[in-house]
Amino acid sequence: MAEPTTHTEVPQGHGTFPPFDPQTFPSQLFWLTLVFVLLYVLMAKVALPRIGTIIEERRKHIDAHLAEAQGFKEQSDAAIVAHDKMLAEARSQAQAMANTIRQQKAAEAEETRTRLEAQLRERLAAAEQSIATARSSAMANVKTIAADSAAAIVERLIGRTPSKEEIAAALREEPNSLGPTDT
Repeated sequence: MAEPTTHTEVPQGHGTFPPFDPQTFPSQLFWLTLVFVLLYVLMAKVALPRIGTIIEERRKHIDAHLAEAQGFKEQSDAAIVAHDKMLAEARSQAQAMANTIRQQKAAEAEETRTRLEAQLRERLAAAEQSIATARSSAMANVKTIAADSAAAIVERLIGRTPSKEEIAAALREEPNSLGPTDT
């Protein structure tokens, strides 16, 4: 049987990995430098100016939009200030109208109150006049009733009807002089 062999040998025709081969370093460095310089020139002369132009155009575009937005903000701020001013004026006018209406209604209420008080005073005066008339009428009737009552009482007590002069004289006298008092 054959024994397994380990392959530690380098295959024929192939030496070391080419990038690590010291004999190819100078050509690798030459091509690296050449490609780097070409890429640098290409980037510096073509790509970076285009990118810079695009970035500058974007910056100008953004600045224009920011300026336009600032203008809109100033317009909206001015509109807000105008709105607040109009709102304050409207509130002031509403307050003035409310005060005017309140004063008018107060004046109307005062006028109505004065008119009603005058009507009440007239009614009170008429009522007092009516009461005074009724009182004087009643007082006149009281004397007649008192005279009739006194005549009836005396007639019942003594059995004879007193004369009108006696009744009138009795009604004119003071209450203390009606008879003897026990003191």
